[in-house]
Amino acid sequence: QMCEKFTVCQNSMEMLLHNNLNLPKVTAEDGFCLLKRTVEDKCLRKISSGLYTFQTYLKYIQETFISENQNVESLSFSTEHLARTLRQMVINPEEVTIPDAATQESLHTKLKSTKAWTEKITINLILRDFTSFMEKTVRAVRYLKNTRSFSV
Repeated sequence: QMCEKFTVCQNSMEMLLHNNLNLPKVTAEDGFCLLKRTVEDKCLRKISSGLYTFQTYLKYIQETFISENQNVESLSFSTEHLARTLRQMVINPEEVTIPDAATQESLHTKLKSTKAWTEKITINLILRDFTSFMEKTVRAVRYLKNTRSFSV
């Protein structure tokens, strides 16, 4: 939709130049929840922490991309619910990193200071990385559900 409505597309050179958002990612080092319990726990901590971090980015999108406010609000609520659920499954839930209010406010202020012409690119980058993060999350949860006594 972003590409069609605002001509902000994946391969835009401009998009690549401005991707300094430090969005959460699930990497091979996170174990993909495929090996033993300690790696599984590390992966669940990483996913839950990433989902909590994405909350600030989703709040920015909700405030900026007004025409999709209701969809983003629903996405944000579901993301927070999943983050909480996965956090409860971690051996030590306190080890899940949840950005504090000051960190969230600082990031939110940084995002809001984005110039109007890069706003759409920023939204596209956030949504693209969120989609990638969620794809890996779904794979990990599906794997755990199929191989362990695991229920979400």
